[in-house]
Amino acid sequence: MIKIPATIKDIARYTGLSIATISKYLNGGNVLEKNRILIEEAIKALDFEVNEIARGLRTNKTMTVGVLIPVFEQFFSTIISSLETILLETGYSVVVCDYKDDEKLEKERFDFLYKKRVDALVVVPTSLRGCDIRKIVKRDIPIIAIDRPIPDYECDTIVVNNFEISYKAVEKLITMGHRKIGIICGPQNIYTAKERLRGYIEAHKNYNVEIDEGYIKFSDYHSMESGFKRMMELLEKDDPPTAVFITNYDMTVGSVIAMNEKDVKIPDELSVIGFDSIEIARMVKPPLSLVLQPTEEIGKAAAELILKRLKGDKSDFPLFKKLDAQLLIKKSIREIKC
Repeated sequence: MIKIPATIKDIARYTGLSIATISKYLNGGNVLEKNRILIEEAIKALDFEVNEIARGLRTNKTMTVGVLIPVFEQFFSTIISSLETILLETGYSVVVCDYKDDEKLEKERFDFLYKKRVDALVVVPTSLRGCDIRKIVKRDIPIIAIDRPIPDYECDTIVVNNFEISYKAVEKLITMGHRKIGIICGPQNIYTAKERLRGYIEAHKNYNVEIDEGYIKFSDYHSMESGFKRMMELLEKDDPPTAVFITNYDMTVGSVIAMNEKDVKIPDELSVIGFDSIEIARMVKPPLSLVLQPTEEIGKAAAELILKRLKGDKSDFPLFKKLDAQLLIKKSIREIKC
């Protein structure tokens, strides 16, 4: 026997409310709390399913937010989880696309999400520029950049204090007596990688510590293998560094594997500050010192800003919000007596 789907009229009969009130609620409008409870009870009891396509045509809203990220990894997954938790509470769902660090795919996936008629877009850009967006976007929707700004495009942006926290990490090593400090950093076409290297350089400059260019290693942000190779290169130098600052999660994991393979004693032979790898830090003895990014806070701030813009509130636009990362010092650093 075929089950006939419940309709708004059925909900009206069940609740005793008007069709107008029920329709207002289903289309995202505010209704009295007692009416909301009645409607939700009826929806559950009658197994009512909202026709999202029809609702989207009526309201010009799909109740979806598109998210574009370079890769699926712990850092971005935590942000998305935090973002989604808040958006789901207000009836929005999240459509996530990754572009696998591919410039062509990045633009294609951005175009795909826009054509899905999402109500807002959250973007972690690599090669995406303002000119690319202007070619695609023909309607006014909120676009929020997280982790990295979009060059030549005016939009809300949420980043971490990459320069300041990297400066602080390297400063800690310098004040502990280290003068031969290595860094494993990401590709310099990425904003965060450039800012973290800039912090490293500025700390050396301000403390009048000469930089050995051979101690600066460039890695692939999203590859443990690349982090492994760069750490091996530092460890195998004729005059290896006494300390290394690793500026990303995957590179930290790869570096730890390299140090284990070389049986490096931390901190007796090498002082180490890693990035975001709290689980790995607990597995290493002694525990690693780390830069910890506020991933949940990034997701929460992005969700709240999206909801604000979707309500038509454009106060403080374009917002540039910089969140503070934390430097967690453990026993992976030793002091060097001058």
